[in-house]
Amino acid sequence: MGSKLYVGGLPYSATEQQLNEVFGAHGTVASAKIIADKFTGQSRGFGFVEMSSDAEAKAAITALNGTDMGGRTLTVNEAKPMEQRSGGGGGGFGGGRGPGGKRDRW
Repeated sequence: MGSKLYVGGLPYSATEQQLNEVFGAHGTVASAKIIADKFTGQSRGFGFVEMSSDAEAKAAITALNGTDMGGRTLTVNEAKPMEQRSGGGGGGFGGGRGPGGKRDRW
């Protein structure tokens, strides 16, 4: 088991400092990160906490999964490695030309 934890169901007003304090009661927090929308900066309601050991991570999962924080139920489990995403879309609208290489007129 890794020591990096996924934390879902966070209140949108939660701060990384609060996350540090909540998880710090169960071990040493190496890092705490709340994921925010890249355009608005608004919290997306989840984040990641890295504990300094696997034992501390297990203790935090056991103690905090299903508990309430700011009126929302936390989901705490082992973080899964991020899947590779294909880069950029942009497809589907090629500059197709009609017969003879000329643009069709509508």
